[in-house]
Amino acid sequence: MPNPGDKVRIITDEEKVEGILMPRPDILDKDITVVKLDNGYNIGIDNKRIKKVELLEGYTKKKDKRARIKFNKSLPTVAILSTGGTISSKVDYRTGGTHANYTAEDFVDMYPELKDTANIKARKIMSVMTEDMTSKEWIAIAKEAEKELNGDANGVVITMGTDMLHFASAALSFLLKGLNKPVIITAAQRSIDRGSSDAFMNLGCAVTAAAKFNAAEVVSCMHGTTNDDYCLLIRGTKIRKMHTSRRDAFRPVNEPPLAKVFSNGKIEITNNDYKKKSDLKVKADKEFEEKVALVQVYPGMEPEIIDFYINKGYKGIVVAATALGHVPTSDPKYSLIPKLKKAIDKGVPVVIASQTLYGRVHPYVYTNLRKLSIELKCIFAEDMLPEVAYIKLGWVLASTKELAKVKEMMLTNYHGEINKRILPESFLY
Repeated sequence: MPNPGDKVRIITDEEKVEGILMPRPDILDKDITVVKLDNGYNIGIDNKRIKKVELLEGYTKKKDKRARIKFNKSLPTVAILSTGGTISSKVDYRTGGTHANYTAEDFVDMYPELKDTANIKARKIMSVMTEDMTSKEWIAIAKEAEKELNGDANGVVITMGTDMLHFASAALSFLLKGLNKPVIITAAQRSIDRGSSDAFMNLGCAVTAAAKFNAAEVVSCMHGTTNDDYCLLIRGTKIRKMHTSRRDAFRPVNEPPLAKVFSNGKIEITNNDYKKKSDLKVKADKEFEEKVALVQVYPGMEPEIIDFYINKGYKGIVVAATALGHVPTSDPKYSLIPKLKKAIDKGVPVVIASQTLYGRVHPYVYTNLRKLSIELKCIFAEDMLPEVAYIKLGWVLASTKELAKVKEMMLTNYHGEINKRILPESFLY
């Protein structure tokens, strides 16, 4: 009887199916046989339909191979730092699970064309899904990027998961001081063993951008459309994942992308507002205030939620408010004003960002906004995304806790997180 991982041919009255026999997920009926087809997709076959199962090839664990990379002095050098995520994942055919097992060298082995674009320096620095990353991991990634940026690399590619990529990209934007070359963050919505995987194009375009893009910015490089048309380079402080599974899930918010990158190596600039390469020396910050909360405003929320963070010793609070920056104020039972005032009186800065994502908050348009900004002295975060405001506040509080200085730094545009003017065409780009 074949075992999971074996290559089999399943014969029914209607068809013959060849593929890898997979473990049956617990959620499926026990009378279903699961096979992974050559195109990477799984199908389930009712056991009642199966007439015969033929063993074509027994499972053998493949030996790990390291890509042999030859140096080409006519090409630029790109460092790939692998951190985990779907782009680094493959299927364990014995268990059916997906694991972040690929090393950076494996990328080159599977995508030899990378060597035609640049000399690849590849290493795995961690294997952590982005939802498990904290400031500890962001700082560690920044330190490793610093080494490469101050070395011979023309640019750095960082591969990671997608779920919280926008947090990591914002964190690296602030943590990498004196950035002198492009840092390209790329990922994949679909694992590398699937026929519809976006990993290869994303990685190829990311290496192209790291080698050729004349920018000193942290940017993401992900599919621009559901097809393989091009990838978008989006500023690290203006990117957000806007769909659970689409290949073009990552979109720029409140500004156009910086560029489009095509598989043939062409880079088309779409937004010239970015820092250019320089001879600066990069220094990665080693501190980040973790005691920062991101609180979503919702109908009927209890103001005592703010007390929780105050009592737990949090050093800063970002409120993802509605529209222009509104929070409940009229009904004494639900008004956040007293609790936010309590936080600020205790030296805890309160930053207001908008959960609409697009547009900017405004401190003066309505009475309750003036209460927050003038009476309480909440910091209105312009057009910053709530997640970016959260990251920036953690970065700011690592250097100062003085409220006036915190406000000054939060309202200073360091890495394109604040736009003086939002172009109409940037909406739902």
